Amino acid sequence: MKRWIGIGLALLLGVAVAAAIVVGNRGGGTETRELTLVRGVIGSEKKPFFDDRRVRAVFAGHGLRVEVDTAGSRQIATSVDLGKYGFAFPSSAPAAEKIRRDRGATRTFAPFSSPMAIATFTPIVDVLVRAGVVRDSGQGYQVFDIQKYLGLVAKGTRWDKLPGNTAYPARKRVLLTTTDIRTSNSAAMYLSIAGYVANGDDVVTSNEQGSTVAETVAPLFLDQGYSETSTEAPFEDYLSLGMGKTPMVMIYEAQYASRLFAGDGAIRPGMRLLYPSPTVLSKHTLVPLGAQGAEVGRLLQEDPELGRLAALYGFRTAAPRAFDDLVAKVKAPLPPGLVDVVEPPDHERLEGMISAIETLYRSGPVPSPTP
Repeated sequence: MKRWIGIGLALLLGVAVAAAIVVGNRGGGTETRELTLVRGVIGSEKKPFFDDRRVRAVFAGHGLRVEVDTAGSRQIATSVDLGKYGFAFPSSAPAAEKIRRDRGATRTFAPFSSPMAIATFTPIVDVLVRAGVVRDSGQGYQVFDIQKYLGLVAKGTRWDKLPGNTAYPARKRVLLTTTDIRTSNSAAMYLSIAGYVANGDDVVTSNEQGSTVAETVAPLFLDQGYSETSTEAPFEDYLSLGMGKTPMVMIYEAQYASRLFAGDGAIRPGMRLLYPSPTVLSKHTLVPLGAQGAEVGRLLQEDPELGRLAALYGFRTAAPRAFDDLVAKVKAPLPPGLVDVVEPPDHERLEGMISAIETLYRSGPVPSPTP
């Protein structure tokens, strides 16, 4: 009898342990398995945002587990197999529009954006002020005049030839550092800015205009020599190597702002941010490729906590208060809004100009741009 009682107690104990394991799993471990997986392909500059555990927690609260792969915006629009994804999220409105048309999507979401900006240093700003390229906006930040800059480049001006330049007498041309125009969206946005000015302050709307503009502005890219494929690389050079390597680099404002907001010491005294005049907005535009992708887009656009977290990563959202509060907190010289903003060309015109410059890369030197 005692033997049977012992066996019974052992069985009851086993049942209790198993039940405890099941209950414990329901409280923790199986939560992930119960979430709906949504996969997306995004521009690499957004990956830290999607990897943030707080962002993951917000999506989990809505029953979603969002996993992302990265690719360039041009690649997402042209060569990535989108069949395995629930959404595509390039950093470029023209790229997103092409995806929308190709995939027959009925809508898109633009939850956040970032104006293009120029990361530089106080001695460089002082030199460019004397050269007439940089001026004060009258609203607490400084602007970089693209028309006057193109004039310097057209003359092949070198840093050591600029008047009164004792701070940076480098024997190299006055050129913005960018990424590779053949692969990177930030370089394509720079092309949109320079192309607008070179086209008589107008958006390129025809193949004929695009061909002329591409030849005019190609030296802005070709004369740099080697260019990185990702915007993070030249920005990291700017942060770590200083103005000797990278006196001024075209970036997304969000890159600079996120480091300021983080307060990690990466933005040091003497580092400055300029805004091109004109500039363009890099509109991070999500194209849903199914119902779950549309829900991701809706949450990114409407959820206030996701908007607050996006602002921490330097992005501007439709509800500007979160970004403005961070600017005020760190006393950053970032404008609450920009007026001199132009639209990039549509995808076909922009791709046409990039392809023309790519051909010039292969064929050798081209004439200097005309202002």
